[in-house]
Amino acid sequence: MRTPLIAAILVFAAPALAQPGPRVGARTASPESMVAQMNPASPEEEMSRLIAVADTHPLGSQENPVRVGGPDGERAYLARLRCADGAAARIGARHEAGIGPYGSLVGAYDVLCAAGSGRIVFDMYEEEHAETRAPAGFTLAP
Repeated sequence: MRTPLIAAILVFAAPALAQPGPRVGARTASPESMVAQMNPASPEEEMSRLIAVADTHPLGSQENPVRVGGPDGERAYLARLRCADGAAARIGARHEAGIGPYGSLVGAYDVLCAAGSGRIVFDMYEEEHAETRAPAGFTLAP
């Protein structure tokens, strides 16, 4: 009784077993489709989500850097930065501050005012954004 059952299973399974499997190293999907499966959001949607999360932190912090376009954007922003008393802030040297929330390297400047000092973090890889807000305790000149 078992022999006919085994024979029937082999008859029906033989075509499936004979199918060649994927070649080792063969691509089964394009890189684009593989990435789309990992994160179905569009790049614009993902950036909007990252900005919303960053905006829950103080502007100029590691978690919410001031977004500017390149070194020129950093310099232009710092030139407009004013202390609480309206005086121009004294800017220290730039130093690397690790990876920011948008996945790029961020830099930080020590900023000195008569009332105290602080640190402002910048993401200079945001070519399409020019920050118009100032960190807490500062203003921006026109």
